[in-house]
Amino acid sequence: MTDNDLQRLGLALLNSPAEAIAYSDREGIIRFWNAGAERVFGFTAEEALGQSLDIIIPDRQRQRHWDGYDQVMKTGESRYGSGDLLSVPATRKDGTRISVEFTIVPLKDADGAMMGMAAVMRDVTARFDEVKALRRQAAGR
Repeated sequence: MTDNDLQRLGLALLNSPAEAIAYSDREGIIRFWNAGAERVFGFTAEEALGQSLDIIIPDRQRQRHWDGYDQVMKTGESRYGSGDLLSVPATRKDGTRISVEFTIVPLKDADGAMMGMAAVMRDVTARFDEVKALRRQAAGR
């Protein structure tokens, strides 16, 4: 595969509506927001770019999120950086709470310092709700 082919592939993946991809800088400000992120979260790229990740983080999870995010930015290390799949609640533009699964991709500069982090996300709300209902049913409720 040529470098041009790889660039085309990269752009196709980044711009695909299939997966939500967002990139935030060291301060947690959204700098990239693809068509998939628009579809999943309801914010257009114009609305999301320049905003804090708080627009998709439920109030109750914000402190925990920022504690972890700041630690990763300081150390460049994450216990989730090896392709581990994370499951967390998120918030859509209309206030609807959803469940998302995602992986993170740290971005470092030439000296190895953290520049920010990308997340590749997917809405798994339907599956999460189904599992919750099955658990309630199995428990006899």
